[in-house]
Amino acid sequence: MTVPIESSIETPPRAPSPVHGFGTLAVHAGAPHDPSTGAVIEPISLSTTFAQTAAGKPVGAYEYSRSSNPNRDNFERAVAALENAKYALAFGSGSAATATILQSLAQGSHVISVSDVYGGTHRYFTRVAKAHGVHVTFTPQIEVDIAEHIRDNTKLIWIESPSNPTLRLVDIRAVAAAAHARGVQVVVDNTFLSPYIQNPLDHGADIVVHSVTKYINGHSDVVMGVAAFNSEELRERLSFLQNACGAVPSAFDSWLAHRGVKTLHLRARQASSNATAVAEALEASPHVIAVNYPGLESHPHRHIALKQHRDGMGGGMLSFRLKGGHAAAERFCQLTKIFTLAESLGGIESLVEVPSVMTHAGIPRDQREAVGVFDDLVRVSCGIEEPEDLVHDVQQALEKAVQDTAHSSNGVNGVNGHSSK
Repeated sequence: MTVPIESSIETPPRAPSPVHGFGTLAVHAGAPHDPSTGAVIEPISLSTTFAQTAAGKPVGAYEYSRSSNPNRDNFERAVAALENAKYALAFGSGSAATATILQSLAQGSHVISVSDVYGGTHRYFTRVAKAHGVHVTFTPQIEVDIAEHIRDNTKLIWIESPSNPTLRLVDIRAVAAAAHARGVQVVVDNTFLSPYIQNPLDHGADIVVHSVTKYINGHSDVVMGVAAFNSEELRERLSFLQNACGAVPSAFDSWLAHRGVKTLHLRARQASSNATAVAEALEASPHVIAVNYPGLESHPHRHIALKQHRDGMGGGMLSFRLKGGHAAAERFCQLTKIFTLAESLGGIESLVEVPSVMTHAGIPRDQREAVGVFDDLVRVSCGIEEPEDLVHDVQQALEKAVQDTAHSSNGVNGVNGHSSK
């Protein structure tokens, strides 16, 4: 028996522009000067517990660091400011943020997700969520068929825009309007773009999540997650679970991530500029079958990027299919000299990987290929190196990889692929 659906949710208009620009907020939000020393950079508060003047009466705002910590609080304030949100909650990883949101749903709830999501999210949805009675339906074109998938017990729509790793975009406001008409909330994973390039709450989403590990921290030395939102009810529900489940980041990781935030606008701009140069070079190469990058005019959802992304930027992530099949894709990743073959993304250094055997290996092949994740697909995370060096590195590795590998059939183009022929 399904639970009657709630009344409709009003989709808020775009939030007014903040008083200060993004870079100013990145440097100063959640960063008060230390009142006792005047230090302009906050100290790291490593204490796990805090003194009380009497039973139940702590000296200040803190009692125990799992429940709250000065460094985590300041980081959360910074992210909330950058996402135009009232509240933000930090978690021990992006997956912990995902898990907490799903665990906030009642048993018997239904979730609709885009098909091409991060492998870890897919794993949680298919192998963990159902264990506590939450069922997830995947759809490749959520804007088209959202209405037919919503049930009386549907509670959440889960979006990645851009998606990982095919860089498909979703019109957030269009989905939010359809979902809210049926009383369903919308979550957007904004990891691939960061708050600098896109603010999903401004387009009607209810919750925005990030793997802080990626662009927000940006230095490949912290594993963290965060969720931001405007609802007081969500704050109460999710903060209770944050404390009860205990999947919280350490004070030191919170401090490092907050330090990373301060240069986010500089890093995201450079990464996006670099990715544009690399994508254009790949699209011009005779060795490439398809390029997925929302900064290219050829991208099928370029119009969405122009509407949702800051200055129509494409971000620092792209993927492409190359001639020679899986062997050529793997060989390419081994031949790059500046790009490192490794999982993760969004750091200052450039990375490459083969999703079919790395980040998305846990997804059955037929499901992967249905959304364009073929064995010959390479995912690229552009860092902040010089663009000329990155382009040259990609070109030399591509030339050698295709030459060294016997030609084989690669199948049809992926869903978001654009043929370079």
